[in-house]
Amino acid sequence: MKKIIYLVMVLAISTKLIAQDTATVKPASIALRLGLYDFKKTNHTEGLDKSAVNYGFQYIQGLNKKVDFVSNIEFSSFKYPYYTSLKVPKENMAKDYASLDFNLNYKFKTDENAIVPYVTAGVGVGMDRLYYFSAYAPVGAGLQIKANYGSYIFIQATHNAEISSLTKKHNSFSISYSLPINGRDRKPIVLPPAPVAVDGDNDGVVDSLDKCPTKVGTAKYFGCPIPDTDNDGVNDEQDKCPNQAGTAKYNGCPIPDTDKDGVNDEQDKCPTISGLTRYGGCPIPDTDKDGVNDEQDKCPTEAGIAANNGCADIQPMLNEIAKDFKFEIGKVGLSSKSLSKLDAVVASLNQYPNINLEIVGNTDNTGSLKINQPLSEKRAKVVFTYLVKKGISESRLKKIGVADTNPIDTNKTVKGRSNNRRTDMNAKY
Repeated sequence: MKKIIYLVMVLAISTKLIAQDTATVKPASIALRLGLYDFKKTNHTEGLDKSAVNYGFQYIQGLNKKVDFVSNIEFSSFKYPYYTSLKVPKENMAKDYASLDFNLNYKFKTDENAIVPYVTAGVGVGMDRLYYFSAYAPVGAGLQIKANYGSYIFIQATHNAEISSLTKKHNSFSISYSLPINGRDRKPIVLPPAPVAVDGDNDGVVDSLDKCPTKVGTAKYFGCPIPDTDNDGVNDEQDKCPNQAGTAKYNGCPIPDTDKDGVNDEQDKCPTISGLTRYGGCPIPDTDKDGVNDEQDKCPTEAGIAANNGCADIQPMLNEIAKDFKFEIGKVGLSSKSLSKLDAVVASLNQYPNINLEIVGNTDNTGSLKINQPLSEKRAKVVFTYLVKKGISESRLKKIGVADTNPIDTNKTVKGRSNNRRTDMNAKY
């Protein structure tokens, strides 16, 4: 009959607890528990210890603001926690004992209060060396005392009623301290209201952090516009030459100068050939294609030679005229007709004042050097004298005699010796 009464009480409390709202619930917690078993001695409990200390753990989980689910596991050691019975041999020494029970605590106040009285009821089982089992129904009351950061102290007393045949009713007294599993709750820090942020230029960076509060900028540059280090109108993030002024067309770089002649490609008429600014980036022209550029070519429209500053080579003309300057044996005179051909030489020397003339007198090998040397000099002087009379400065003329040391033909024949008796003219550029 007693067992039925206890079970009804547990069921009644459980039904009432489940009906509570779930507005505020206790978070899952683990508690350390220290307690005392108290067994009342009777004629049926000979040899039984009257009391024994136990220790253990609790799991606590709020179901709603008034109801908590509690599970206890306890350990102890004492002698013969049963009625004397033929089913269980009598022990003479203490044995290990453990118990596990599940309870519902009904609180008369919510967890926000400092001290909360509650009643508890549930079911449990005791285990003697994991061999003998005894079921019981704990019913009792306690106080929940609020500690810091979500922790609680529980002081509790229960009467553990008999459910199974081996069970010996007894009382249990305990104290426990809980810690929330997800960390201890802390009181929220109440901050003063944040000041109203002012963003005068509406760039998303408040004025207190904006280094350019009157210019629209970006957060990356602390409220300032993207910089343009070289002030070329292309910001540094798009400028491939941020330290050198350029143009947007070339991504912030200067207009390229492919041939490195100082004239950019947009103005260079010869962008791949090094040239000069005055010729639009092209090299100095050579109009007559004689290899002498127009700035050095004194005859830019007439092909010439570099030695004559780009003007015509007069040496072929001198050679042609000199063919008529042949002398009789031992003679130094030339006909007026032959000398008149020197007028063309005079004209060329006047046209090209940079050209000097070397006049060379020659003889054949007839006679001795003593005779031939002065003879060759006189033959050179004939041409020299005519040119001076025609206005050519002596400083531009040089006359020498070389006797028979520079033949142009054999001296073994009459014709060969005739060819060697001559006066040559050599242009000196």
